[in-house]
Amino acid sequence: MRTSPSAPVPSLWKEADFRKMLKSHPSGGYLFFGEEDYMKATVLRMARAAVCPADDALSSLNDIRMDGLDFTTDALLDAMAAPPVGAERKIITVTGLNFNTMRTSELDSLCNALSVLPDYPYLLFILSVAEEALDAGNLPKRPSPLLCTLGEYLTPVYFERNTPSKLYGWVQKHYLHNGVQADMAVCQFTVTWCGRNMYTLASEIDKVSFFCLAHGRSQATEEDIRRCATPAMEYDAFAFTNAVMERRRSDALAILRDLKLRRVEPLYILSEVSRVVVGLASVQALADGGKTAGGMTAGGMTAGGYTAGEIAATLKMHEYQVGLYLRQIRKIQPDALRAAIRACQAADLSLKRSSADGYAVIERLICGL
Repeated sequence: MRTSPSAPVPSLWKEADFRKMLKSHPSGGYLFFGEEDYMKATVLRMARAAVCPADDALSSLNDIRMDGLDFTTDALLDAMAAPPVGAERKIITVTGLNFNTMRTSELDSLCNALSVLPDYPYLLFILSVAEEALDAGNLPKRPSPLLCTLGEYLTPVYFERNTPSKLYGWVQKHYLHNGVQADMAVCQFTVTWCGRNMYTLASEIDKVSFFCLAHGRSQATEEDIRRCATPAMEYDAFAFTNAVMERRRSDALAILRDLKLRRVEPLYILSEVSRVVVGLASVQALADGGKTAGGMTAGGMTAGGYTAGEIAATLKMHEYQVGLYLRQIRKIQPDALRAAIRACQAADLSLKRSSADGYAVIERLICGL
């Protein structure tokens, strides 16, 4: 596949940068990529509305949508060359392309087509790629050669995974959009119960909201979520592990109770906790025993040791996740990780060698540290 090792490192936009551009001069070529596929779809709708308002009778002629299943660069070039109909601007959106399976000749053809975008100042072009369909590298410092190549023709807009606080805020706004109030504790529980996938969250929030309104209430509660939302087979292993190692036993036991209600297997719970503990230990080892020993500085650099980016590249972790781990390590007592690893090993042996209540084994792990 064609990639240019000498291509310049692209300047990454955030979602907010793109929204600001939409309000002033919606034109140019953009690459939507990153983890939050739901937000890509949301911003795509905003872009279409900005260029082709719904009350415009000719909007369908200037809103051209192309899917990866039937995409060709010849069709793209034809669509780009046709001027807007009865309007100043037009928009072309391409979705469904998978760069992991694209042949070299197909990538070359696409890049050649993208190279003529500056010839069409009336055009807003957006190529939106699903999270698993493009290897972006370790961002922001080490973009992949492919992302650098595409960045020569399109402005990359990075839809990075929401932080917990941003996700909780979005959940609260989605409840409010439906006419239902939800305090922050309920929003956090919504994520704990339903998972972090924003498509799933939107659907489950709608379900809870309509349940409340149908019963004459405008305030959502945890009980409403338990009664009508579908529990996800995932949970925040990072938060759970932190509660265990920080000896916040009431918090950890509360999460465990929720997992029992969902019937999550004890061995799966332990494997997720062990994965996070080992990840924290690996990050700590590189941070403390890197080029030289030392702690973290405000700029994200270990004092004489590895940067967060270097740790992410070594462990093949997302740099944001490494940052979370580094911040958490500063809160943990020096021997806590070693004790947690030993406790996880003992719990694993207990689960595999006995017929005892698996949840009781996890409870002993929580209370024994």
